[in-house]
Amino acid sequence: MGIFKTRKNKKFSYSPRYWNDDGEGSPYQMEHKFDKFRSTVGKNANFKDKLNNAWEELRHDSDRKTNKRVLLIFVILLFVFLFLIDFDLSIFTARR
Repeated sequence: MGIFKTRKNKKFSYSPRYWNDDGEGSPYQMEHKFDKFRSTVGKNANFKDKLNNAWEELRHDSDRKTNKRVLLIFVILLFVFLFLIDFDLSIFTARR
């Protein structure tokens, strides 16, 4: 019935009439924006393979400086948000 299968997009082989092919490929060929940079995009694999590929890419290609910067920005924004809603931070300290 096709309930669990997703339909494939149709592919058309359009070739313009007055176009000179100098070895660079068709200008009308549509490719994914991240195909050149990521190993997980564009392959028709099952869910487990996609997860394993993403995990391996995260482990080997991660940039530690960027991760720390994102974490620092998140913490600063969290404290600004808590300050704006007038959250009482004294609940995290021990009372005697």
